[in-house]
Amino acid sequence: MSSLGIPDAALARARRVADDISRRMADLGGAVSVDADEILTGRAGLLGLAPAGRISAGGATRLLATRDGWCALTLSRVDDVECVPALLETSEPPPDPWTALAGAAAERDAAEFVARARLLDLPAAVLGEISSAPTRFAPSGISARRRMTELLVVDLSSMWAGPLCGHLLAAAGATVVKVESPARPDGTRRGDPRFFDWMNAAKLSYATDFGADGSLRRLLEAADVVIEGSRPAALTRRGLGADQVSGRPGRVWLRVTGYGTEGERADWVAFGDDAAVAGGLVAPGPVFAGDAIADPLSGLEATRAVLESLRRGGGEVVEVVLAEVAADYAGVPLTVDQESEAPPRIPALPRVPAAALGADNQRVREIVETRLAPC
Repeated sequence: MSSLGIPDAALARARRVADDISRRMADLGGAVSVDADEILTGRAGLLGLAPAGRISAGGATRLLATRDGWCALTLSRVDDVECVPALLETSEPPPDPWTALAGAAAERDAAEFVARARLLDLPAAVLGEISSAPTRFAPSGISARRRMTELLVVDLSSMWAGPLCGHLLAAAGATVVKVESPARPDGTRRGDPRFFDWMNAAKLSYATDFGADGSLRRLLEAADVVIEGSRPAALTRRGLGADQVSGRPGRVWLRVTGYGTEGERADWVAFGDDAAVAGGLVAPGPVFAGDAIADPLSGLEATRAVLESLRRGGGEVVEVVLAEVAADYAGVPLTVDQESEAPPRIPALPRVPAAALGADNQRVREIVETRLAPC
């Protein structure tokens, strides 16, 4: 067990996945060594984080006891905190929100409490409610093999899981464009810059109002890999979904979601800690294991899936689900070895920080025009 409480078997499995990613990247001409220990513990090492029992390492998620079990609730956004009175069915915010929420949860079944939270668009989960499932691959176009250095990757994701995939592809030689809306940039820009730089310094920064002038559509048409991290309807209602934008032969469209794209689950919000709880990936107690552990684990699985698709020529939509990845890892023995406890790994930060929002707009436009120019 690391000092973050990551079960030994889960860490060992993540190391095997990382080694597999390194081999697949080498097969596609991208030489890079992927360090699972650094990926799983790097943010905690950079920012000095550690889980405190039933409080997550980042502090925004808590495990709450209910009448029939346990649930998790995340209050990481301003809107989340503002929803607390509605969740408690009170007119005024309580003096101590978490104490009031713990009391309210204790009077309800876990499913009842979480269902109400989800009606308010809050990230919440019942412990162990999601089962594991394999990564989904669906045909979406004709195939075409390309090497890592030939790839243009468009990263529409934010936070950790999707950006980690883009980070690893960039490290292997791909050109990665991080796309953000000026009105709603990646939330990690507002936090400690060290984490944002670690995940995004190797990417070009492109800022655009999604769907406003057609520029994003042209960028997606030029891409070899698209990383999508929003809820499914976010792009489709703008006509920018995987089946709504024509693509180059061999394009791989990766969707990283909290709970998938089907039924009511498609609308559920998820972050790394509550998604881990949904999949049952917690230490005995229950207490939190790792730092938002569903995020880096899903980022690794997403990268491996993209490489698998690229190796057979792409032309696929790939779907990776945070809660299902967590459930898959929860299936390994969640035992710990106190004697093997080690501190979090602190990653080496890039020499040049991540680009300012929109700093590379002109360069990205030139790349798109070159790629889409008639032969």
